[in-house]
Amino acid sequence: MNETAGLRFRRQNRNNVITDTRAEHVHKGKGTYSGRVFRVTLLSLGGFLLLPLLVVLLVLESPIRPDILILKDPPPMTGCWEPNTKLRLATRLYEDAIAGPESMANIGDVIYSGTADGRIVKLIGRRVFTLARLGKTPCGSAADETTCGRPLGIRVGPNGTLFVADAYLGIYEVNPTTGESTQLVSGGQEVGGRKLLFINDLAVTQDGKRVYFTSSSSRWHRRDYLHLIMEAPADGRVLEYDVESGEVSVVMDNLRFPNGIQLLPDEESVLVAETAMARIRRVHVAGLNKGGMDNFADNLPGFPDNVRPSSGGGYWVAMSAVRPNPGFSMLDFLSQRPALKKLLFKLLSQDVMMKLVPRYSLVAELQDGGVCRRTFHDPDGLVAAYVSEAHEYDGSLYLGSFRSPYLAKLDLSLV
Repeated sequence: MNETAGLRFRRQNRNNVITDTRAEHVHKGKGTYSGRVFRVTLLSLGGFLLLPLLVVLLVLESPIRPDILILKDPPPMTGCWEPNTKLRLATRLYEDAIAGPESMANIGDVIYSGTADGRIVKLIGRRVFTLARLGKTPCGSAADETTCGRPLGIRVGPNGTLFVADAYLGIYEVNPTTGESTQLVSGGQEVGGRKLLFINDLAVTQDGKRVYFTSSSSRWHRRDYLHLIMEAPADGRVLEYDVESGEVSVVMDNLRFPNGIQLLPDEESVLVAETAMARIRRVHVAGLNKGGMDNFADNLPGFPDNVRPSSGGGYWVAMSAVRPNPGFSMLDFLSQRPALKKLLFKLLSQDVMMKLVPRYSLVAELQDGGVCRRTFHDPDGLVAAYVSEAHEYDGSLYLGSFRSPYLAKLDLSLV
């Protein structure tokens, strides 16, 4: 082999080496370009998705201005509070014929209730009759509530008429036969410098001369009840209506979502469910202690709604949400995190937020001093969901609900 051929051979080998190196370099270059494309695409997509979130966080204001609440650790659900499934022994009545029967009263075997579509209904046997409407149609949506009305607390007065608390329209007296209604207190009016925006429950003295009622908020309407629960401002009040003079006065203020109200037998005090604080207060409305207040039942394992008398001398307390211990309570978790509350209400609607609250129904019978006598549970709300009131009549508990499309009836002899 001559010298020229040797050079050609060596160059050929050298070219092969160079060619291999360049191929490797080109391969790495393609990988780097793909990686850049992937990163740019990922960042663009992330920015596209995060931009609306940043706008929500930085530009939009939260509809609520929550306070920091200091709640005690929930009590253990043991002993009297031990979970059971006794509420599942109840039967549903008038299913899909009534919506949200919050509260009940009875005259003999006839049951009366107010519904989410603004009606006061008379329940006889298996039939539902419309007794009265306090507001104007259309009804049925949250937007209509302010004009349609939303009857909540209902009682029978000493002269056999019905007293009804409508969240928007006020306090009414209704003839249980003709449906004729008379407005006693106008909703939305200003009393003591604040408006009655969310009238909730009422209690009537035996002589019918005084009506005590709760105003849950002077900032939020009933349709925004979850905003009220989450914000928990101390703007709730207990008020007194003097039937003879027509005057409305403030008995107690600075309550956080006062809800159900029940006169004690001496009529010098009322029990008031302070829902946002998971307790029941005793407010002195007459006598030497008038204007005072103390705790009847503190740190309950649920958030109390209406309070009604039991045949055993105690009181039925309905709770549509619980504070499980052991377990996790979202409302307790959020109580000391106002920033997180604000964020949630920027991102989620009230309906979505409600889906995050477990459907756990609890009814408790409490004796004097808030001592628990017995409890009935439906841990998943399978039969009785969103329970707002337990009304006892003729050996049964009639279970109202602020949003379920039925009444439930529990035979007490079964439990």
